[in-house]
Amino acid sequence: MLRPKEVVCKWVDAFNLHDVEAITSLYHENAINHQVANDPVTGIEAIRAMFTEEFASADMTAITEHIFEDGQWAILEWRDPLGLRGCGFFQVVNGKILFQRGYWDKLSFLKQHNLPIE
Repeated sequence: MLRPKEVVCKWVDAFNLHDVEAITSLYHENAINHQVANDPVTGIEAIRAMFTEEFASADMTAITEHIFEDGQWAILEWRDPLGLRGCGFFQVVNGKILFQRGYWDKLSFLKQHNLPIE
């Protein structure tokens, strides 16, 4: 069974390939993904839909700066090629992401990708 840090490394690889099925396979059936700039997304099908939509709307890349592991948790500190920075907290239970929370600047992201400001 994969450790939390190993799961997050696979998550980064799938994210950077924009591989919806690979990234979705890393989540528990009842997972919650809460990017704090957005409402929480609950359940694997909703998470699949979220990544499908997000990968279609922007060319996103996560460059790993640090990954820390503590018990069930892995913490990812990342940056992207445009200078955006953020961090994600992943609770991994039985090799699957059960809970994820991410912190990043949504306004900077929208401006960088020429997306509508909400």
